[in-house]
Amino acid sequence: MNLANLIGTISSLKPYLPIVQIVIALLLMILVLLQPRGESLGSAFGQSFASVGKLRGASKTIFWFTIFLGIIFIFLALINLIP
Repeated sequence: MNLANLIGTISSLKPYLPIVQIVIALLLMILVLLQPRGESLGSAFGQSFASVGKLRGASKTIFWFTIFLGIIFIFLALINLIP
């Protein structure tokens, strides 16, 4: 697939990008609110490093899915900038 075909494909999907971005943004908000609270912000300022390596089970899945959706959201925002 050459660059012209790729840009043509992206242009045909462009009307749907804002809808997909809104859905991903809502999912990101929900996932961020579901994450465990407490030590993460405090450890950023040097208060506690006890939470390192504590993610297990559902918390770990939510954490990685949040990162994945964040990357997809940024990728779609960059695609939306293509004229």
